[in-house]
Amino acid sequence: MIIRAILRFVMRIAFRMQVEGKDNVPSQGGVILAANHLSMLDPIVVGCAIDRPVRFMAKRELFDNPLLRMLARSLGAFPVRRGKDDKDAFRRALEVLRNDEVLGIFPEGTRSLDGRLQRAYSGAAVLAEKTDAYLVPVGIIGTGNVMRKGAAFPKAGRISVKFGKPIIPAEVCSVIPMNQPCFKPREAITTLMMEEIERLVMSF
Repeated sequence: MIIRAILRFVMRIAFRMQVEGKDNVPSQGGVILAANHLSMLDPIVVGCAIDRPVRFMAKRELFDNPLLRMLARSLGAFPVRRGKDDKDAFRRALEVLRNDEVLGIFPEGTRSLDGRLQRAYSGAAVLAEKTDAYLVPVGIIGTGNVMRKGAAFPKAGRISVKFGKPIIPAEVCSVIPMNQPCFKPREAITTLMMEEIERLVMSF
């Protein structure tokens, strides 16, 4: 909690972090925060933007560095093997949501070098469908300039984060036109999630 408080102070002062829509994050129950991914700072930014603690699925390579491992664990992160069927990480994510906690996830799986959204994995939709957790899209701007891929330290800049309206998995198919049957709800959830993230990013 102390480290998180320090990081929130740093984000506000050093990067003039602007937060919009945090009231869209439910105050209770399991919640998935699904954000675009630009920088290693993104988990810290999202975790500092709301009042509820956020648990993150973080790439396993971060835990090879003692300093990053300590920081990641202090923020409630746990490792996941990217590009592989990591059943242990998936079970831990399910446990977080079933314990009515908040899970942070980056559906693209890796950082975007040019700021454009990449193809999303379906993991967030699967977790939401299995747990009935609220799925909140999150748009991040500025972290890619503040700390580019490969940079050892951040530089001066401004960071903004915006939370969208929660997506309720069970209701996704109900908004699809009648002439377009919802045969693949997970794909529908993923598509809607990424459309909302893009809308949030473009609205800054």
